[in-house]
Amino acid sequence: MKKLGVVLLILGALLLVADRVGVRVAQGAVAQQVASHGGLQGTPQVEITGFPFLTQAVRGRYDEVRVHLTADELGQPEGTHADVSLRGVRLPLADLLAQRVVNVPVDRVDGTATVPYAVLAAQLGGNTTLAPEDGGLRIAGTVAVLGAQLPVTATASLALDGQDLVVDVDRVSAAGVEVPAVLLGRAANLLHFRYPLPALPLGLQVTGVEPGQDGVLVRVKGQDTVLQN
Repeated sequence: MKKLGVVLLILGALLLVADRVGVRVAQGAVAQQVASHGGLQGTPQVEITGFPFLTQAVRGRYDEVRVHLTADELGQPEGTHADVSLRGVRLPLADLLAQRVVNVPVDRVDGTATVPYAVLAAQLGGNTTLAPEDGGLRIAGTVAVLGAQLPVTATASLALDGQDLVVDVDRVSAAGVEVPAVLLGRAANLLHFRYPLPALPLGLQVTGVEPGQDGVLVRVKGQDTVLQN
């Protein structure tokens, strides 16, 4: 019995090693396909969820594969990043073992991309800052109105218009300064802006926008995608 226990322990250890080695190989294969298909400027971080991995590998289908994309990989300004989940990923074990992965069908893709507030504030220039507030944005900065520099704060809402992120000012006030309403109206007009969202990899479509902690969250999704070289 003791020998049998030792044998079972060794077999269990070998299976665990094989499982972890296998998941790294599969993650590498998916990462290469994502990088190639998405035209990325680097290979992203990929995580195949679920344990054990080998049971998924045998059936050639993975419930969820998580992909983290950095600003460098996306070719976007610093601080931009995206996290997406590939669901229903099909990667036959025979293709994986033979290292002949040509395409990887995916049932569904969903996730979020983050556009940093600093990137959006740069659209307005100067000392402008953006921050989340009450489900919208708070804008603070100085705008030039009729030749005068006017310090203002404003609240704004977010909207999506096609591929453009729209920041629409709802209310604006001068910081401790008595200012005619007409000047505040002009200041509000200067704070409205549109930010064209870049083309997304993996055939993703933008479905919504909302304020996040570090930037605007852009929700994305895709259906029936095939990752291929």
